[in-house]
Amino acid sequence: MAQKKWQIRKMIYCEHAGRDVVLETQILVPSTVLPDQPPRVVAHRCSNAIECNKIEKMTCALCGTNPNHQAS
Repeated sequence: MAQKKWQIRKMIYCEHAGRDVVLETQILVPSTVLPDQPPRVVAHRCSNAIECNKIEKMTCALCGTNPNHQAS
């Protein structure tokens, strides 16, 4: 069975939040039955997304509430 895991992609300073945040990527690791397949990227998130959603300014694409961001 495949497993979903969150991996830290990088730590950056976010000017919107005014502090360091961690950008994470959720990957889907294939089961051992098909070991030749590479992991797939399923989702992205920011460690400060909940706090940024409370601010009334436009948030970034990783917060999930930016209407100008098209999910791929």
